[in-house]
Amino acid sequence: MKRVPRSVLYAVAVLLAFTSASEAAADDGMGPLGVTTVAAASAWTARVGALFAADRGSRLAGGHFCTASVVHSPRRDLLVTAAHCLSGTGELVFVPGYRDGHAPYGVWKVGKTYLPDGWAKRQDEDSDVGFADVGERHGERVEDVVGGNRFVTGTATGATAVTVTGYPDSREVPVSCTNKPAAHSRTQQRIECPGFTGGTSGSPWVDGDGKVVGILGGHEEGGATADVSYSVVLGGEAAALYRTAAIGPCPGS
Repeated sequence: MKRVPRSVLYAVAVLLAFTSASEAAADDGMGPLGVTTVAAASAWTARVGALFAADRGSRLAGGHFCTASVVHSPRRDLLVTAAHCLSGTGELVFVPGYRDGHAPYGVWKVGKTYLPDGWAKRQDEDSDVGFADVGERHGERVEDVVGGNRFVTGTATGATAVTVTGYPDSREVPVSCTNKPAAHSRTQQRIECPGFTGGTSGSPWVDGDGKVVGILGGHEEGGATADVSYSVVLGGEAAALYRTAAIGPCPGS
């Protein structure tokens, strides 16, 4: 989502199912389709985290601006997010499993970023996917600490329901929603989930097999309303970028 004032959108908070019943559904796994709830803390949601400017690393509360998640790579240090979250943002840190000002799995410094040419040269909404590696922390790599989902391209839009998890910048906990995506165009897919306001850009769309098949972004940098979100249809450009990022920077670069 674009980080612009959208006060009218915050009325959708009344749609969020923050009742004990919805919390139970989140704890038990897939709940009703198209309902947004607070994401339960779990091994799966620990792979999703918030991005912060590096100078907020010691004072996290209220400072996050986008969402990212860990994806499997040979180097075990790779994040995926929206390309627009990595453009001109300066030094960043990633906090997996972030909640209420706390970093249960540590604060990780973001290193090299990888943007497709379509975004870097033209800010093409069909190229709004980016990767970044993170440095070691206490001799460990981020995937060894929280695990990582598989990044998969070429999946047919709507082949299965997906769960979208992200961090609205007006909240200090992640929200989650499961629904079935639909085609918006040949190159863009959309999903109806309420409450995905600014800050949720970069949220992974994860299917039941733990595969990332979409990244919140793309059309209108993720959508102009909080109820409908978008993702690039992950194809050849995203696959090539993943291969480059998974190998990582050459020694000395």
